[in-house]
Amino acid sequence: MAEPMAHRLAGRYEVRSLIGRGGMAEVHLGFDTRLSRVVAIKMLRRDLAQDSIFQARFRREAQSAASLNHPNIVAVYDTGEEIIEDATGRSIAVPYIVMEYVEGHTVKDLISDGTAVPINEAIEIVSGVLSALQYSHANHLVHRDIKPGNIMLTSDGKVKVMDFGIARALTDSQATMTQTNAVVGTAQYLSPEQARGEAVDARSDLYSTGVVLFELLTGRPPFKGDSAVAVAYQHVEQIPPTPSSILSDIPDSLDRVVLKALAKNREERYPSAAAMLADLQRVARGLDVGAPPADSWATEVLPAAGMASARTAATAPMAAVPSHAPAAAMAATSTSLPAVTTDDSTNEAAKSRRRRTAIIASVLLIALLLIGGSVWALTRGAAEPESNAVPNVVGLTQAEAKTQIEQAGFTWELNPDKVASDTVAEGSVASTDPAAGTQAEKGATVRVTISSGPDSVTLPDNLVGMSPDDARKAIEALGLKWELDASKVASDTVPEGKVAQTNPSPGSKVKAGQTIRAYLSSGSDQVDVPDLSGMTQDQARSTLKGVGLELGNVTSVDSEKEKDRIVEQDPATGTKVKKGTTVGVSISSGKPAQVEIPTVVGIGRDDAEAQLKALGLTVTVEEVAGNQPAGQVLSVEPGEGSKVEKNSTVKLKVSKGGQTGNNGGNNNGNNNGNNNGNGGH
Repeated sequence: MAEPMAHRLAGRYEVRSLIGRGGMAEVHLGFDTRLSRVVAIKMLRRDLAQDSIFQARFRREAQSAASLNHPNIVAVYDTGEEIIEDATGRSIAVPYIVMEYVEGHTVKDLISDGTAVPINEAIEIVSGVLSALQYSHANHLVHRDIKPGNIMLTSDGKVKVMDFGIARALTDSQATMTQTNAVVGTAQYLSPEQARGEAVDARSDLYSTGVVLFELLTGRPPFKGDSAVAVAYQHVEQIPPTPSSILSDIPDSLDRVVLKALAKNREERYPSAAAMLADLQRVARGLDVGAPPADSWATEVLPAAGMASARTAATAPMAAVPSHAPAAAMAATSTSLPAVTTDDSTNEAAKSRRRRTAIIASVLLIALLLIGGSVWALTRGAAEPESNAVPNVVGLTQAEAKTQIEQAGFTWELNPDKVASDTVAEGSVASTDPAAGTQAEKGATVRVTISSGPDSVTLPDNLVGMSPDDARKAIEALGLKWELDASKVASDTVPEGKVAQTNPSPGSKVKAGQTIRAYLSSGSDQVDVPDLSGMTQDQARSTLKGVGLELGNVTSVDSEKEKDRIVEQDPATGTKVKKGTTVGVSISSGKPAQVEIPTVVGIGRDDAEAQLKALGLTVTVEEVAGNQPAGQVLSVEPGEGSKVEKNSTVKLKVSKGGQTGNNGGNNNGNNNGNNNGNGGH
């Protein structure tokens, strides 16, 4: 079981469930916490992370894909490396790619049951692929592995091409042939030049696209075999059947498009994705196409004897003819092809066709010998040529790098396309292919890519609070694009009309040329509650609306103030609240307010007066003789619990104490005497 993934990458990407696994990478569902969006995170398999070749290919994929921005291509948002520790405690850098998460399914899933899709749907899918290829080819990038598994169909019917720039490094004995500097791609969808291990170009992608179109139309690929080598041999040597020979409802125009795309000679294919797309669109409109008749390709089939010889060459171990055999020896071998005969030897056209067939047969046989030799070398363990480690020239000048590479025994090649780098200065070497430290055959070509300088810039920290014009100038000065969003955001700190927020946020690192979206402040969403005292309901509602508040509950209370006028409010005047808050009010009924006489009998005069006056009552006091202590309230009029109007007069009777000044002493004496006397009985 693979060791668990890190919970978060680069402090922002949450790594969630595994959603895909390939030969060299695993893909996880992820979440970008900074931008609050679901993403796909592709990581190099940890068991391959220490292999410099795999690391170089993975980084090349990231670099290639990140340079493409097209609606039919899965977008790459970010790249980076996760530092992990292996079982020995050694730190390992695992590169990852953060990509657009596409909900849907692959074309492989669509045709997995061997059922053909409707013609219009097939044209629509392949048109999307061609649109993506047209863009990538214009950007000098050849996909090299167009196949149903790399074509996504989104839930809303859009076509998305995946895995741009990848060079698959693990072999699949049934489907994939891969070898450094040799064959890259999936056998069922290989172009003839890929099968021969030759350099590919844009037309190789068009061949693979033609295979995909064939399979969509018929439910099966044009060639099948027991092994990848057998399938590759057919791509090199055999003319495919017409799609209409499998399903009769396929029009001749589509047969012509498919066979032109599948031409063995790339010079005879469509010159560009745009040209093939134009013919497909003509088919969809019921118009004639520019591709030649389907039966015109049949003349390129090898004679039976030549086919047998080539097939033997492709499948035999070929110990006597390794993949690096001299061309002269190959040429000599090819002369053993049997002579081509015809019943009409006097016909010049027939002679011409025989000559052409013989030449094609010879060329194809040589190519198949090369393939066979490569297979033998892989399976029989042929002696490897002398190799050397590619020197590390990253950061050096072109001249310095060229000297070191040539001194190491390699051939120097300069990539005409530069690549942005945040770590390597402009004009210095940014990368090599193969990567530094990779073992490569002496004499092999090392392709050097030069840095164009930083690909990212840092947004100013002081954008918030700027005027829109000043912020725009600051952003455009960095080579970025400015976009002002029509919506506004509330801010307690930024004045209305100033920049309140940007996406990405100030201080973030962004790619050169990226669009920065700005949002202006609508002002604070906090307001002071106005004074509503004495207003009518309608007046209060209008006043509150003017400051962004709303009138809430309205209650009626007894009050001597003018009827139907506000006497109380909640929240109180001057309270700061958010816009949209409701304010409740109390309206006067026009009746004086009533209060209830509290319990004051038995308490001191001062306390009783204070309570009554606090209720808005007027207090009069009458002192009377009594046995209670002086100052104690003896009674109240109106009585306790009575309800009276505010400002009413309340009369208190208060004890002024006993009749004599020594009443307290007499009482004590009498009480003591009586108690004692009573106690004596």
